[in-house]
Amino acid sequence: MSGHSKWATTKHKKAVIDGRRAKLFAKLIKNIEVAARLGGPDIEGNPTLYDAVQKGRKSSLPSDNIDRAIKRGAGVGEDAVVYSTIMYEGYGPSGIALLIECLTDNKNRAAAEVRVAVTRNGGTMADPGSVAYLFARKGQIVIDKSSGVTEDALLDAGLDAGIEDIEEREEQFIITTEPSDMVAVRAALQSAGIDYEAADAEFVPSMSLQVDAASARMVIRLIDALEDCDDVQNVYANFDLTPEVLAELESD
Repeated sequence: MSGHSKWATTKHKKAVIDGRRAKLFAKLIKNIEVAARLGGPDIEGNPTLYDAVQKGRKSSLPSDNIDRAIKRGAGVGEDAVVYSTIMYEGYGPSGIALLIECLTDNKNRAAAEVRVAVTRNGGTMADPGSVAYLFARKGQIVIDKSSGVTEDALLDAGLDAGIEDIEEREEQFIITTEPSDMVAVRAALQSAGIDYEAADAEFVPSMSLQVDAASARMVIRLIDALEDCDDVQNVYANFDLTPEVLAELESD
């Protein structure tokens, strides 16, 4: 698991508290809109929408916002919206590889915002394909350890459905699957009475570069600048943090 993902866990907690909630909500709403556009507005019949709505609810996104997002994505009403998905590739400080996923209704604006954020924060843009091969698309399901669930219970519930790996963190288990198996694993967990925080298809680095605290700060500053762009939905990076470096960053 990349260092960015470890840092993002901490940052997500702060985001709900420190005024970044509006940015977080905007990204969650876009996810719901796109899921409804691609698979229809029926939550039970559209697994991607189900997971997007679940993630929104777990992040305290109001129900009215969720309902409006589903309608907009499905093309209902005057404010129906259509987004395009664009992937940009780049390098950050210390040669860290970046995949930048955008959801936008204006490709020119998205490209300009991404380029400015990268170049102003010590990074460079890369040609298509020069970074993507370092990542693999995987399903990832987040389980909150406060529920009392154990790793053995997770394996018993979901191994036959397609669990590939389970990473234990301080407060969470991260289950990795093939993207095509994620819904089956999530359903198996639910059938066993195991709740989950989020289920997403994400780009996971095949190898990660370990960085010190100084380099990590520069990379995270670049990632934060990208995530502040309205059109940027996700940023994936192939750096890793030791527990000592993570603790130092969390104390900043």
